[in-house]
Amino acid sequence: MRLRNVLATATAALAAATCLSAAGPAAATDVVAANSLPGNACSPSVSIDRFSDALDKTTYQGTFVGNFSALAVDKDGSLAALEDRSSLFDLDAKTLAPKRVVQLADENGAALDSEGLVIDGDGTRLITSETEPSIRRYSADGKILDRLPVPSSLLVAPAGRATTNQTFEGLTLLPGGHTLLASMEYAISGDSTGIVRFQTWTRTKGDHWKLGAQYAYRTDEAILGVPEVQALPDGRLLVLERGFTSGVGNTVRLFVADPRHATDTSGIENLTGQSDVRLIRKTLLTDIADCPSLGATAKQPQPNPLLDNIEGMVITGHDKGRFKVLLVSDDNAGATQTTRFYYLTVRPGH
Repeated sequence: MRLRNVLATATAALAAATCLSAAGPAAATDVVAANSLPGNACSPSVSIDRFSDALDKTTYQGTFVGNFSALAVDKDGSLAALEDRSSLFDLDAKTLAPKRVVQLADENGAALDSEGLVIDGDGTRLITSETEPSIRRYSADGKILDRLPVPSSLLVAPAGRATTNQTFEGLTLLPGGHTLLASMEYAISGDSTGIVRFQTWTRTKGDHWKLGAQYAYRTDEAILGVPEVQALPDGRLLVLERGFTSGVGNTVRLFVADPRHATDTSGIENLTGQSDVRLIRKTLLTDIADCPSLGATAKQPQPNPLLDNIEGMVITGHDKGRFKVLLVSDDNAGATQTTRFYYLTVRPGH
């Protein structure tokens, strides 16, 4: 998403605007307790191993390399990187060097505002576009295979209650591969500010998908949206929250969240002041601003020069409760932003 400048913070207003609960009477956000990780610690649960600006302001076969909105690991171990103007790159997982680019389009040949990416078990690509919004299945060479249904309330107004450029950003397959989950970036009309809906689909015959349960997630501040989600093996989610304030820079926080005991909100029209709705419970893992900068430089004011417009995330491996997580920033092809990859080690706890 091409992030707009948002000047207001609204933590107090958000608390006053909603009485929604977080899986019970406890607060929605806890501080994680975990053994410290070695290396460049951002928090007791997260360390940054390194970063790379190798692809910043580069091209491949005449296509600009950047505007990245999502990442995925392909079946051959390569890295798929989706840019939000309809290009899907294959990158070498070790060097990040582009190996292939496929151009995507809708049914009429028009470009997408492509934001979320999942590579299914058969190699097909599930890709969101936040214009309508939509989710389509593509073959590896970019042919449209199917289009998933979307609840009318999540469509952009006037067809629905969503706002243009604030719809499906994150996309992930839950363990077992039978449930797909997409995160809206911001609240829809009629819901309290900061309450974001997560929609699911369940797999049917022929690898088609039908609408499933829906859940509600609360961001820390109204300024923050949800640009990405990734499923953990136990059904929990890694969730990125991100915002931007002109003259200050980006806020990017990483949470672990558990939708398994949250209320199914698919039949609830307005999520405002509903004390019997259990939100997705979440735990803060780290604020990326707290990571060591590792010598990074920023092209505009930032709380930490390491920060940029982080938008994509993928889990690249795990061992003994520690997960290798790769983040990428969307430079919007702009001179004041950087295409940057962040290599993290994350211990989400239990």
